Amino acid sequence: MTIDVHAHFVPPAILDDISTRGAEYGVSLIEHPPGCHCCKFEGGQQIRPFFENILSVDRRIEAMDRQEVDREILSVWADIFGYSLPPEQGAAWHRVLNDNLARIAEGMPKRFSWMGSGPLQDGALAAKELERSKAMGAVGVIVAANMRGENLGDCPLDEFWAACEALDMPIFIHPALPASEGRARNFGLNQICAYTADTTFTIGSMILSGVFDRFPKLDVVLSHGGGHLPFLIGRFDRMHITSDRAMTGDVAAKLPSDYVRQFHYDTILNESLALQFLKQAVGIDRIVLGTDEPFPVGDPDPLNVLRTAGFSDEELDRIGETNPRALYRSL
Repeated sequence: MTIDVHAHFVPPAILDDISTRGAEYGVSLIEHPPGCHCCKFEGGQQIRPFFENILSVDRRIEAMDRQEVDREILSVWADIFGYSLPPEQGAAWHRVLNDNLARIAEGMPKRFSWMGSGPLQDGALAAKELERSKAMGAVGVIVAANMRGENLGDCPLDEFWAACEALDMPIFIHPALPASEGRARNFGLNQICAYTADTTFTIGSMILSGVFDRFPKLDVVLSHGGGHLPFLIGRFDRMHITSDRAMTGDVAAKLPSDYVRQFHYDTILNESLALQFLKQAVGIDRIVLGTDEPFPVGDPDPLNVLRTAGFSDEELDRIGETNPRALYRSL
């Protein structure tokens, strides 16, 4: 069995729910441009339109068959997590997301598993929703790589991290930058550069703020090959050694490089040398298959990309099944 750990889906029933109950949790559905619909959150944040491939189960199954993927671990699109909502409204919104995603997985149990999500604007409420999601069958949890522009290592989330550890729920960290702004506003640089930087900023903040010293049993999956972390780990170490740590706030108990093989990394790098470097940097046992389905910047042919990069059949089996099963132990 080949398992894809990085695949997004928005159950169409969520859009129906927004139309009828969205005011309860501060989310509205607007038509823009004509014929397309998108979420708008209280406070003014508007997300780019939903597109058909993220809403269609039939199209998803067709894509999986083309990609030789037997099972996807579905997660909701991180752009619509609504961390700007007041905590109670955010909790209600994530209940909608999780309930509907659970129904999709329950309807096709041989093809889909799912990850829950929670309102990180309140660590206690996020922990409560995590517990509820696991009881409904979630195999892990997805978080956006920033909360209202702040790195997760700078946010008061210890209650949530503790729940992830206690419930044995792997954490999938995914970038979320709905607006292409500043230097990333043109040429697709938001998806190419800013997304991977978003992941790097947050995992760096979590290492250096001591999250993994306080919660050493956390399982973390980093999207897009870990962002910049594997390539920049020498700079992380050098800064850790040479800086005034009282000034920088670095409280990590170990060198940053000592944490690198504690994490897992998906394969969405789209380039042979980068994939081989990732294997050397983190070890084959830390790599899991991802497609980023259905987004265009993802990997439409993940197994062939690995084969072209020189990965053996045994390594493909480890990346595609052995490692995901070891990580998501409730599969």
